[in-house]
This record gives sequence, structure tokens and C-alpha cells, in this order.
Amino acid sequence: MIDDFKHKGKREQLVRLLREKGIEDENVLQAINRVPRHLFIDSAFEEFAYQDNAFPIAAGQTISHPYTVAKQTSLLHVLKGDKVLEIGTGSGYQAAVLVEMGAEVYTIERQKELFDFSQRIFRKIQIRPKYATYGDGYKGLPSFAPFDRIIVTAGSATIPKTLLTQLKIGGIMVIPLGTTNQMMTTFLRVSERDFERMEFGDCQFVPMLERTEKEVKR
Repeated sequence: MIDDFKHKGKREQLVRLLREKGIEDENVLQAINRVPRHLFIDSAFEEFAYQDNAFPIAAGQTISHPYTVAKQTSLLHVLKGDKVLEIGTGSGYQAAVLVEMGAEVYTIERQKELFDFSQRIFRKIQIRPKYATYGDGYKGLPSFAPFDRIIVTAGSATIPKTLLTQLKIGGIMVIPLGTTNQMMTTFLRVSERDFERMEFGDCQFVPMLERTEKEVKR
């Protein structure tokens, strides 16, 4: 698991690019500067890991563009010590960025292959979420709720109300909403029943899927 000066130099170049593209949150930028993205993707793509591109990972999923990770994370307005629920661990890169920002990260992944991969990487680079599990992201983690922040890293055709109920009053959820055309959307919980919704432009994520009965019985 090599992370040498070449990789660190490429991360610095990536951070400069993200600044040029409008990312202003220094906590996000510094976390991205510390997390070795090349370890979260297939070694075949290592040379290109710090370009602003998405890459395929296991189970037909992708690791998002660094700009997308930075933008979505910025919209969370994470504070050190915040309790953050991530729906869709993927290869683990987004969770690692949140951990590096000082968040207490709870993450859930429905694809066993990806879940196992992310756990191996977390152990090797010693960046560990507070809690990681294999399960149905649609259900969230009610036993650990409420959360200060919730981030959904897959596109949802509808608003997952079960997740909204797991958000603290004053908490923020960031989620790509839509099917073919997705919109990056935030929900601020202002009371037990009321949420303020804002939209932040088009985006493209793999679809959010529920676990099938077959998967549940494994």
C-alpha cells in the first residue's frame, strides 16, 4: 500500500484544480489532500487517480469524480465531531474524507463485495469509520439515530422519508434526487415535521437500490 511523494504531489495538484472549480471549504480540501484516492480504486487506474474523473469499482458501481465528492461534502457543512450517516460506502473514499474531517462516520453498503473491499482498505490505511455495516441503505441506521448529517452517494428516484426521520433538528441531508436527470439536493430539518429543501445543480450517480429478498437471505 504505497503512498509516496509522487502521489502526494498529485493530490496537491488535484486540490488546486478543485479550488479553481469553485470548492472553497478548506476542511474539505485538506481532507482530500490527505486521503490516498489511488488506494480506493483498481490498480489499473492508479496513474489517473488524481484526475477529476470517475472510475469503475466492483459490483458495477463507480467512485465519484473528486469534484463531486468535494461539492457534496461541502454541502454537508460538517463540523468536527458531527455524527454522519453515509448511505453507500462504495470503495470507502467518501467515508475516509469525512473521517479525515473529524466526523464520527456511520456507513452502510448493500454490495458485499464493496463492503469487504472498503473494510480491507480502512484497516490498511488506518482511517476507520465509527461504524460500518453491510445492509440496506434505504433503512438507514435507526438504532444509531439521530444524525447531524446524512449523505447519500447514489441517486434516488424519490425522497427517502425513513432517512429524513433519522436526521436531527438542525441537521442536513445531501442526496442526488431523480432518475435519468438527477439534482443535487439538500434538506435542512427545521422542526419535527418541517424541512427546507434546496437544489444545487445537475449531477449523475448510480441508482440507489434496495436489497432484494435473495440478498437478505444470504
